[in-house]
Amino acid sequence: MKLTRQQAGFTLVEVLVALSIVAIALMAGLQASAALTRHAQRQSDILLAQLCAENMLVKTRLTRQMPAIGDTTEICEQAGQRLTVAVAVRPTPNPSFRRVDAQVLIENRPVLRLSTIVGRR
Repeated sequence: MKLTRQQAGFTLVEVLVALSIVAIALMAGLQASAALTRHAQRQSDILLAQLCAENMLVKTRLTRQMPAIGDTTEICEQAGQRLTVAVAVRPTPNPSFRRVDAQVLIENRPVLRLSTIVGRR
């Protein structure tokens, strides 16, 4: 007479394999969530930097004088953050125009650069 033993439940190996699959899926979800959070923060930083850079360039265009050649730095506060705007004014081949670059930095990390040309009025 042959005795057969019926299995009731899962083996330890099967449980460990299932747990490792669940752990891998959870890690993938966590990484995707972190990437979305970083992307949202980057978009927010770019938006604030664009506001600061455009404000500086408009301020330069609205003055009635040609901007002096050289570099300046100003602090721009947007949404409770302090952004640094480095403005560089450079000559162009035509002496009636100047190139103005505004680079925005957050914690000494460059975020955005905008440029324009300013002419005599």
